[in-house]
Amino acid sequence: MQLMRIGAPGAEKPVVRVDDTHYIDVSDVTADFDEKFFAAGGPALLAERVARGDVREFAGERIGAPIARPHQILCIGLNYSDHAAETGQAVPGEPILFTKSPNTLVGPYDDVRIPRGSTKTDWEVELGVVIGRRTSYLDSAEEAKDAIAGYCVVNDVSERAFQMERGGQWSKGKSAETFNPAGPWLVTPDEIPDVTDLGMWLNVNGVRRQTGTTKTMIFDPYVIVHHLSQFMVLEPGDLINTGTPPGVGMGHDPQIWLRPGDVMELGIDRLGSQRQRVVGPR
Repeated sequence: MQLMRIGAPGAEKPVVRVDDTHYIDVSDVTADFDEKFFAAGGPALLAERVARGDVREFAGERIGAPIARPHQILCIGLNYSDHAAETGQAVPGEPILFTKSPNTLVGPYDDVRIPRGSTKTDWEVELGVVIGRRTSYLDSAEEAKDAIAGYCVVNDVSERAFQMERGGQWSKGKSAETFNPAGPWLVTPDEIPDVTDLGMWLNVNGVRRQTGTTKTMIFDPYVIVHHLSQFMVLEPGDLINTGTPPGVGMGHDPQIWLRPGDVMELGIDRLGSQRQRVVGPR
């Protein structure tokens, strides 16, 4: 099942994607794909409604993030061996955790805004993991599979000067408005034969900058969810950004940074693709 939210910001309605041109409106079953929806059973609640059909045609509606604003966005740093190598940093012994403000979440085709004072805004194609039930102290990584509601494409936009040169927490370089495009849809795990074997890519202005695969993840999604559950309670609808493959702007020589007018295009096998225009500070 592929869950989408369509409509103006703040007024999105939940739908199930049928194909590129058709969807099923499920707003009569749930008001939104939010914490309440996932806690009550998530996609399983929609099976009967989807079976009844009532297929409609997309009519150019805006596509929002596939989930409502989550309780938290958790992020894993340096989680691809080839990305760690390009940054010159050691492969971590356990997942590196930082947080991202939940209000960074935007749709997959919304503009990305460079923040005031930025000199080093960067891109990161990532696999997003959405939690399906309240989760803590999981006994194993295998058990974590049942706690995952689905997967989506995420662009973990980052401001490297804020992140690396200003001291304190990485979150300062991660939490500017529009810094977390997600979607276009949330894909349930049954549609993904092997989440550790998905191709990933990102272009800037038509030039390929990132080419990778989840095969080079140091910690797979199940290990990550199990690990995080030992330190915090994961709530239904929480989003986890699981790290990026090589090719970020910071990793190039010379380094490359986003500027107003740039266009990012990115995608992951089976999860769809995104496109964002970069705009200047407000």
